[in-house]
Amino acid sequence: MHKAADTAAPTDAGLDTDLRQGLSSAEAAARLQRHGPNALQERHVSPLRKFLSYFWGPIPWMIEAAAVLSALVRHWDDFAIIAVMLALNAVVGFWEEFKADNAIALLKQKLALQAYVLRDGRWQDIAASDLVPGDVVEVKLGNIVPADLKLVEGDFLSTDQSALTGESLPVDKKLGDAAYSGSVVRQGEMRGIVTATGMQTFFGKTAGLVQQAQGVSHFQRAVLRIGNFLILMTVALVALILVVALFRHDPLIETLQFALILTVAAIPVALPAVLSITMAVGAQRLAGMRAIVSRLVSIEEMAGMDVLCSDKTGTLTKNELTLSDPVVFGDVSRDELLLAAALSCAREAPDPIEAAILKGLPDLAVLQHYTVLHREPFDPVHKRTSAEVDAGGQRFSCAKGAPQVIIDLAQADESLRQRAGAEVERLAAQGFRTLGIARCDGGGPWRLLGLLALYDPPRDDSASTIAELEGLGVDVKMVTGDHVAIARQIAGQLKLGTDILPADKVFGTEAGV
Repeated sequence: MHKAADTAAPTDAGLDTDLRQGLSSAEAAARLQRHGPNALQERHVSPLRKFLSYFWGPIPWMIEAAAVLSALVRHWDDFAIIAVMLALNAVVGFWEEFKADNAIALLKQKLALQAYVLRDGRWQDIAASDLVPGDVVEVKLGNIVPADLKLVEGDFLSTDQSALTGESLPVDKKLGDAAYSGSVVRQGEMRGIVTATGMQTFFGKTAGLVQQAQGVSHFQRAVLRIGNFLILMTVALVALILVVALFRHDPLIETLQFALILTVAAIPVALPAVLSITMAVGAQRLAGMRAIVSRLVSIEEMAGMDVLCSDKTGTLTKNELTLSDPVVFGDVSRDELLLAAALSCAREAPDPIEAAILKGLPDLAVLQHYTVLHREPFDPVHKRTSAEVDAGGQRFSCAKGAPQVIIDLAQADESLRQRAGAEVERLAAQGFRTLGIARCDGGGPWRLLGLLALYDPPRDDSASTIAELEGLGVDVKMVTGDHVAIARQIAGQLKLGTDILPADKVFGTEAGV
């Protein structure tokens, strides 16, 4: 840690926090009581209530009415069959969802986060769920940001926000910026003050909106329509039987028997059980494909969809940067360009861009012939990384970074500047991010070697999966927070078309954020 937001006054007035001592245990406990745990709130229903819910609804009501009538007329064989079918539906549905809930709970336990927090003047690891606003937290390479933070100390941080915003490339952060809960640190190390926890975080508010959506599935609507129709018809016919029996002075037992026969005939007693068993079989097949089905009706809903809106980053694409064909200048070869770029990378802990460069190198063993004497890491001010290298007594330097920065470093002439600028614009229009690569031999002038193009490639099975879905009548739409050019390039590769529309053109100007 080298920089601080305000070294003269190491406190944050808004959150009443001492940046050198952190919160006391007593203050943290009081704030935890006031703000609640740093976790997403979920609506939990008791197992008994969930089980009893399978006996509530139009069709269960009719089946239960038939069971009551069977008991009244002492048709115990009918009563037993109806009761078994009713219980079978409830047990199958409850058991499948109970197993899914347990699997999800176990997964959450395995993914429980820890946070490195300053409490009572000392740094310690605590459960991320115990964080409170005002806590001083340190995050570094590989960490998942445990809560919304205001960055107050450190040099540089690069975070992967793809799970929140769909951006496939890391986002650079500096002092005063916000780091969002759920994002992953790809480079750097900084300290921040917790500004929001739980449902008040950016991620939590998004999850809250999702939980508020209480839609009824097509399957549930269809069953309700069937149930309501059968109930109305049965009630009308039973009422007619009762009226006729009243005028004819028929015995009550005979009338109830007629009503029972009509009710049992009108009710598809086995329908709920058959539907539940059929969907349970589908849930088992999906479980074999490592998919957790939390609600059985979601299987029927998924089977009946005609439009699939899919996220791009990490779903249709691999969420890992890959090198495309480089652009070289002069008599430089592709291998020389990649070698210069690789020598300026941090091999022990590369960020996503450096990992892509090292992976694109034809032979990593070639790096063993070079010794990196000094390396200047990337920072948002200089926008480049450089390294001083020794190769058997011959010293030279390599640099990579933003194209314009590297062009200025190499003091390229006007013609080379124009050519490099045109290549950068061409690659950007195709959705590529570009890096400039330069080399300096023996203290001489810097030379612009070329440009590297990076992109997040589609998954190997994305195109075939989309084609299969379209063959089944499902129209696939791609949704992403990335640049339009990147979206157009990926959509073209997946044969989704290149008609990419910004959100404000679809939903209005307020949606274009």
